[in-house]
Amino acid sequence: MNIRHLLAAAAIALCASQTSAQTFQLSHNAATGNPKDVASLKFAELVEQKTDGRLKVDVGGAAQFGDDAETITNMRLGTIAFSANSQGTTSAVVPEIALLGLPFLFQSLDQAEAVMDGPVGDKIAAAAEVQGLVVLGWWNNGIRETSNSKMPITVPGDLAGMKIRTPPDPMTVDIFAALGASPTPMAFSELYIALQQGVVDGQENPLINIYSSKLHEVQPFISMTNHKYEATPFLASKMVFDTLSPEDQQILRDAAKEAGDLNRKMVRDQSDELLGTLKDAGIKVNEVDPAPFVAATQSVYDKWREQYPELVDELVAAAKDAAEK
Repeated sequence: MNIRHLLAAAAIALCASQTSAQTFQLSHNAATGNPKDVASLKFAELVEQKTDGRLKVDVGGAAQFGDDAETITNMRLGTIAFSANSQGTTSAVVPEIALLGLPFLFQSLDQAEAVMDGPVGDKIAAAAEVQGLVVLGWWNNGIRETSNSKMPITVPGDLAGMKIRTPPDPMTVDIFAALGASPTPMAFSELYIALQQGVVDGQENPLINIYSSKLHEVQPFISMTNHKYEATPFLASKMVFDTLSPEDQQILRDAAKEAGDLNRKMVRDQSDELLGTLKDAGIKVNEVDPAPFVAATQSVYDKWREQYPELVDELVAAAKDAAEK
């Protein structure tokens, strides 16, 4: 091959590399149809659309690319680009995120979203970036309720001795320990079988997760404890994000915002609908007087205020302000 042919081949190879799509992985742990899954697919669609196919996103739901903890590790190494992760797992590397789950901090999704979209949310996002994770958006997981296989939970004493699965999240562990339960951290992907086999007596999750992962099939009692809010931090690997142009970074932020709006709407709409659906399925659902639960978990505030006094007070003040608007 002469020099002209070599130059032509090199030019063709260069053009191919410039026009080929760059594909990134997006990992999450939710079942098909869950708002986290639907919004992740929407994000992938928007990124491809807004970049004319230059950037593509391969969504691996139901922990196909690893559970949330593995995903966080791989994101910090730069081998997975995006994740609709969980508040509890992310708090293992960004402890400030755990504070969003302070017990009974938020009474509604509107209130939580107002705080997350404000200065406190920005402060927590800045802490995440130091740990190699870029918060592209605060999506919703919902307000969490308690299910179990034994009886309705009406007062904290009903939880005494119950083995309640929690995420690997110190805040949730602290809440259920304060309520007298035996908190048992476990990956979400292992939860259904653990409930089915009686390894744990119960668990706590938003109704959407309970229903989409069919946990109600093995949990006849759901108590509307509303004990904590759960965000879905939508994250990018800082190592990957920093390789992209400012224009593409903004595209990712815009796509995350649009997909996040869809996620939030689905969580709100489905939370209202699923209560009736679960009752129709024969699940025994009971309301709960929050007062004794609030009183029993004040020690959780004391513990976390010792470590993050300013941020806890900022969160409490922001939640109160959002509730009054």
